[in-house]
Amino acid sequence: MGKPKFSRKKYDKPSHPWQADRIKQENELVKKYGLKNKREIWKAQTRLRKYRGQARELLAKVQTGDVQSKKESNQLLIHLSRMSILPANSSLDDVLALDTECILGRRLQTLTYLKGFSSTPNQARQLITHGHILVGDRKVTIPGYMITKEEESEIGYTHASPLNDMTHPARPKSEFKSMPMSVKKEIITEKKPEEKKEETKEVKKPLEEIVKKDDKKEVKSEPVKSEKKEEIKEESVKKDDKKEQIVKPEKKEEIKKEKKPQEGKNEEEK
Repeated sequence: MGKPKFSRKKYDKPSHPWQADRIKQENELVKKYGLKNKREIWKAQTRLRKYRGQARELLAKVQTGDVQSKKESNQLLIHLSRMSILPANSSLDDVLALDTECILGRRLQTLTYLKGFSSTPNQARQLITHGHILVGDRKVTIPGYMITKEEESEIGYTHASPLNDMTHPARPKSEFKSMPMSVKKEIITEKKPEEKKEETKEVKKPLEEIVKKDDKKEVKSEPVKSEKKEEIKEESVKKDDKKEQIVKPEKKEEIKKEKKPQEGKNEEEK
């Protein structure tokens, strides 16, 4: 039985701590529903596991024609319809098709956001913990409180809350309409392929322009190179002419110098 002072765990941890797919899914759920930690996901999973396990056992017993199993199956379906997890005319096969989001969608935090009392799920959690939300005639400060079908229409602000004033800055505007969680997911999945297509188009355009520019540059570069070569040849020819002009007077001076000593020698011989 255990001591009443120390309550038992209401959740079971995952069997393996490091699983990439599971961790990714849990992170997405934490962001989507504005949860504090993954312990709240594990609580919803254990609740769902109990429902599904009970449904599997009852399916096996109902086929044998047991009267008690029929009563228990009816009680389970009535309970799930009262919690608005399943519709009224549902079967045990529908219980096996439930997800964790079906349980998380019935929390007080998500319903305060969906009813339009907050602009985000995180703000809904803050309002609940600070004592601004009322369910029926009593104030509830637990964000994970499971709302029944009857209590869903009784959610509102407390009488002493300043958020009853329409001009309060923390209150969502009248134009604001909170979108259901399932609709948000569909919009995100629809937008992703369109964004990728636009990115590919934007990338292709500059590449084509660059290729065209390069072709133009190559066509223009050929005559420029030939003109440069001709200019270099002309400059080299001019330099050669200048060298020849410089060399010629130097040769004349050397010839003159050679002649002068020869003339002096001839005079001495005479």
